Amino acid sequence: MTWRGPELAQRLGVDVRTVRRDVDRIRALGYVVESTPGTTGGYRLGIGTEMPPLLLDEEEAIAVAVLFGVSASMALPGIERATVATLARIDRLLPPKLQRQVKALRAATIPLARVPDPVPVAGLAPLAQACDAHEIVTFNYRSRDGVRSTRRAEPYRLVATARLWYLVAFDLDRRDWRTFRVDRVKQVRLTGHTFEPREQVDAGRMVAAALSAAPYRYVAEVRFSCTSEQLARRVPPNVGVVEPDGEGALLRIGADDAEWLAGYLIGLAVPFEVLRPADLRDQVRKIAERVTHAHSAPLRTPAG
Repeated sequence: MTWRGPELAQRLGVDVRTVRRDVDRIRALGYVVESTPGTTGGYRLGIGTEMPPLLLDEEEAIAVAVLFGVSASMALPGIERATVATLARIDRLLPPKLQRQVKALRAATIPLARVPDPVPVAGLAPLAQACDAHEIVTFNYRSRDGVRSTRRAEPYRLVATARLWYLVAFDLDRRDWRTFRVDRVKQVRLTGHTFEPREQVDAGRMVAAALSAAPYRYVAEVRFSCTSEQLARRVPPNVGVVEPDGEGALLRIGADDAEWLAGYLIGLAVPFEVLRPADLRDQVRKIAERVTHAHSAPLRTPAG
């Protein structure tokens, strides 16, 4: 379809000169705009072989590249193949100029974050659908100890951590809220039976509490001399649970190595006191004694 300049200007609420500038800008991005002169002439988008190219400027294209490119390279849990396929499709739809920019950005980027464990899309999709539709689901589940069971639950939220996905749901057989690792969920079945949502719970906090406690050897409670808001900015929710404690903050955190846990607490650079366990208190005291001893004498500088 061909549009005359004055018609486009009237439809867009601008003058003819603005239409010409916009057409030139669209062409500069690599899109084909055919034009014919004369009183019967006008503008027409060139016909592509597949789909019309995406109308993205430089900043939008870079945003797409960062979102999909980094996600693909980091194997975003559960959607690795879909991410790569979408990225390839977007690459084909971008005009040549932006294709070169995106390619250069991708080639120059090196991700350092840890590659997360993949979760099949087949498990995520029906659980997400059930959360949205308030539909009861059944599924097979393997616990941390390897015990297999069939669960019937009212799904509430999916929670993504740095490495894994979790389902927060009300377990109908156990009559309580539970968290489930999605990679241990198999054969999800939508029952077709809907439910009235129960009282809202903090799904993120539930998962954080589960991650910061069992199955670690040491589960610690530590009081910090700062507000809970200040401490929460230093401790990610998947590492520990932060709560207000009077004028200070209380951290619940777990680890298998007391020395590592003591070092992590010291690295937060906020005064603290370990309330429990006693082994961690002893470990912090030993580290403090070693550091104090090493720095008790004046620093000796080399001669010359």
